[in-house]
Amino acid sequence: MRKHTRKKASAKRAQPPRPAKRAGTKQPRSQQNKASVTLDADGKLTFNHAMVYVKDVERGLRFYRDLLGFKLIEDFRYENRPVYARLRAPGGDGTIALHEAGPEVSVLSDGVRLYFEVGELDDFCRNLQQKGFHITQLPRMMPWGWRHAYLNDPDGHEISLYWAGENRMKKTVMKAAQKAARA
Repeated sequence: MRKHTRKKASAKRAQPPRPAKRAGTKQPRSQQNKASVTLDADGKLTFNHAMVYVKDVERGLRFYRDLLGFKLIEDFRYENRPVYARLRAPGGDGTIALHEAGPEVSVLSDGVRLYFEVGELDDFCRNLQQKGFHITQLPRMMPWGWRHAYLNDPDGHEISLYWAGENRMKKTVMKAAQKAARA
């Protein structure tokens, strides 16, 4: 089966892409002409992807692609070094993009956490540990009925690996959690 990985190279070598300063900055040229809003067939807004600013895209690829199993969709290189990469989750259509931040730009993202659901959560976490990766909280049942494990990517972005199963879209689970919190 042929892999659908598309690599993009810069036609212009004179100037490197501008480093990102914050989430609202201009997109790299490979992304500028693409629609920033994705609509479904009924004209309703759908979620496209999350942009994760990193200090080293290659290091981010080793984490998201090699450790977590994401599939590389495309990358943008400058002087044969990745400065942008888009990846698809191994178990669905969700995507993330890794974008190199400038040398003086912080990549800290207080208040943002990425959530990835995996059915065999305990096995998945054991596999990460066997590869030498540190998990900040091993899998445990949370009051709202989901099993969670927490870790950080190499740039310190918080990640929750979880399994909600049939409770994923049930409001009654959240009501039970709120009631338990008040008790």
